[in-house]
Amino acid sequence: MDNRAPIDDERRKEVGTAAADSVRVSVVQDTPPSVPDFTQWPSFPFEGDLRVKQLDDPVPVEPPRRGEGNRECTACNAPDEAYIWVGERWRVRAMDRPTGLPMVLILESRSHLDLGDLPNLLAAELGVMTVRLERAIRSLDGVARVHVNRWGDGSAHLHMWFLARPYGRLQLRGTFLSLWDSILPAISESQWRENLALVAAWLAEFGGRPLAEPPRIQWQAPSSFSSSAPESVAADAEETASVIEAAEEIPEPENDAALESPLEPENGPAKKESAAAPVE
Repeated sequence: MDNRAPIDDERRKEVGTAAADSVRVSVVQDTPPSVPDFTQWPSFPFEGDLRVKQLDDPVPVEPPRRGEGNRECTACNAPDEAYIWVGERWRVRAMDRPTGLPMVLILESRSHLDLGDLPNLLAAELGVMTVRLERAIRSLDGVARVHVNRWGDGSAHLHMWFLARPYGRLQLRGTFLSLWDSILPAISESQWRENLALVAAWLAEFGGRPLAEPPRIQWQAPSSFSSSAPESVAADAEETASVIEAAEEIPEPENDAALESPLEPENGPAKKESAAAPVE
């Protein structure tokens, strides 16, 4: 027999109200997603009001990339002279002009293969070449770190990006370095060419052929003095190419002599001493 006292209607209302207040159930409005937390990071290059773009519907079939299907491959058709260092199975090239970072380089395989298509030999050599090129770029003055990236949505030919982060520029740390490359003022062409020559010479210590040359010294005295800016300064002010604008990364609508062991020799190319402390 149930001996509990009956609950009157007024008591039922009080119990229901208390339960509702404790749960605090509310209707979720159909609002667009808010911007993610990384927009508040110090390394995020933009500020002000931002909003998330509407996500397009997925396409049933993705369009072919360059070098895929019947599309021409730019890398396969490029001559060695377009690169700063070449070997039998690998080549290294730069952007066509200076950008905001101290160095931006691209490592390419000679063979028309994508990353997942590499046979074991080339896969092992890719690791060796990645380490060598990272060390070569990091040996430059003013470079604290080298970011290595692979996207590949625009081209089917394997290409790895190497981006040098300037020493002391802590705001450029992390995943937005390629965006900052388009924002920062371009470095001088003379410094850029000198850096290219140094990296090419560093790689040539292990084989291959360096093609980048340091800038020539201009010995001519000016014929007249003028307040106008020199041509080199004007050229630096031009719009520069950048990582995110490179053709290889913009999707469009519809045989090096055997490399040494993956372990670098102890007496490899000398690297400059750096006072950089590791930054986690």
